Amino acid sequence: MKTSSITLSLIGALLASMACAADMPQRKSGLWEIKTQMSGMPEGMPGQGLQMCVDQTSDNLMKDSAEKNKKVDCPVMEIKPGIGKTSIHSVCRHDGVTATTDAVITGDFNKNYRSDMVTRFNPPQNGMKEMKMVQEARWLGPCKPGQKPGDVVMQNMGKFNMQEMMNNPQMREMMKQQGR
Repeated sequence: MKTSSITLSLIGALLASMACAADMPQRKSGLWEIKTQMSGMPEGMPGQGLQMCVDQTSDNLMKDSAEKNKKVDCPVMEIKPGIGKTSIHSVCRHDGVTATTDAVITGDFNKNYRSDMVTRFNPPQNGMKEMKMVQEARWLGPCKPGQKPGDVVMQNMGKFNMQEMMNNPQMREMMKQQGR
């Protein structure tokens, strides 16, 4: 798999988790470490660990973007909050593919949270019928000096700003072509 495809897949996974988190509580402002494991990606692949600087404004921007996409592409979005966990069931359509996702998010969004997600594709997307993803996030403290909200540092892959990326038409087109 090409590095750019891996990067786009991981960015897509991050956005997917935010889409599911559109109705979730906001994360505590500061630096979050997010580790992602997806089926089909070997353990230790570059980019599976990332750090993201967030504040209430950057979280709101990502939630607003997820909310807009949810209304357009996701006719089914059932969110069931519970004590210490939230269950999500969604059905989204994009470029002729229906993605049905079931997720359970646990944690407090102040110190840590975990998302266990299974997405089934019909028809299969890039040869995949199903993708399983686990994200574990933990709050590390304040953002590092020089970091601004939206800054993401991916293990062995560099730095970008999620807010700027979401507003970049070229990046949106690349992600669309990757089926995200």
